Amino acid sequence: MGAQEVQNGAAVDTTLNPLVAAVQPSKTMLLTDLAGSMRASGVDVISLAAGEPDFDTPQPVAEAGIQAIRGGDTHYTANMGTLPLRKALQQKLQAENGLEYGTDEIVVSNGAKQAIWQGLLATCSPGDEVLIPAPYWTSYPEMARLARAHPVILDCPASEGYLLTAQQLRAALTPQSRLLILCTPSNPSGAVYSLERLQELAEVVAEHPRLLVLSDEIYEHIVYQPAQHHSFGALPSMWPRTLTVNGFSKAFAMTGWRLGYLAAPRVFAKAAAAIQSQTTSGASSIAQAAGVAALELGQAGGPLVADMVQSFQQRRDFVVEQLWKIPGMVIPEPEGAFYALPEVTAFFGPDVEADDFGGIPDVDTLCRYLLEKAHVAMVPGDAFGAPTCLRISYATSMQNLEGAMSRVQAALGSKSFKRRESMAESKTS
Repeated sequence: MGAQEVQNGAAVDTTLNPLVAAVQPSKTMLLTDLAGSMRASGVDVISLAAGEPDFDTPQPVAEAGIQAIRGGDTHYTANMGTLPLRKALQQKLQAENGLEYGTDEIVVSNGAKQAIWQGLLATCSPGDEVLIPAPYWTSYPEMARLARAHPVILDCPASEGYLLTAQQLRAALTPQSRLLILCTPSNPSGAVYSLERLQELAEVVAEHPRLLVLSDEIYEHIVYQPAQHHSFGALPSMWPRTLTVNGFSKAFAMTGWRLGYLAAPRVFAKAAAAIQSQTTSGASSIAQAAGVAALELGQAGGPLVADMVQSFQQRRDFVVEQLWKIPGMVIPEPEGAFYALPEVTAFFGPDVEADDFGGIPDVDTLCRYLLEKAHVAMVPGDAFGAPTCLRISYATSMQNLEGAMSRVQAALGSKSFKRRESMAESKTS
């Protein structure tokens, strides 16, 4: 019998679709919302949780959106996106990524998240396996489950730079393996796959006819030299197997515009477009006009994006330097995006506690400790398949980062924060 609630005197069956009932809410959003509510109540919280650039959309891009409104460009567009935007994306993909697509192989969507979901739903059948290297973006496994596929998590430790190896991939493959998701540069680790590592993975992919690759390249322009971004679909023989996802939110600071895209061989693009036609239909006409203007800024976003990336690099350097000053902290240097993923096993466990707080058995509790005592919001790594880590977003001002790092250093270096055996030793000495 389904679950029931009494509403207005009548019993209502409140049973949910089992697929939806099993979906876990995003911890990133939960922590961001909690930090916001604490700030609203007067607490001076510094949030390092949200994955959103703190820059405004470049003025020429914003102006294009304004002009679209003033010019009456406020109607439905073609389901796959306006032709001017798809032509601009076609040129961008060829010039910057070495990828050749027809305009009918590009599907513009309401954000890259929608493009990923539609790519999963278009390619995976019930029972198929989706291979997801961990650390991973928090939505990948839940999307796979919603598509009635089975997420297979491949742990990639800090010692490997949080990157998947060809040996791991080969060992994980089965006849049910359908889709490998690669995210480079990575959210949450900031890791960037080298061309050599991608080529090694491509050799394994080529051995398995059913295996496709979804390449999430949303952070492609936020890369710190000498690291470089390479599109998986541009590797020899990988174009027919690759669904490339990208968007405008990160590099162009256009998160609120909700504009992304999927580029894929026609059969997959057509399927994704069909899904979109029966769910959201096309993206905002105003956002698409702004997207054309963003692509007109120049190669890799032009100097406006380059200035933003330089600021992110300065912040990365500061955050990594400050984290290394905390004894016990392990932090591989991020090569892209705007996240750091330190290993923090030295700061939680069955023998760790803090005065006026209590035990800190796991990374979730450590996050709560830092939020309540240091008033710094971070995201526990278990949300990203990395339960020994914290994810830090440095997409905020240097003033906020300086304040946050000072608070974290004080909270984790405080004499009130200790392991229980240390307490016992101090009592007997």
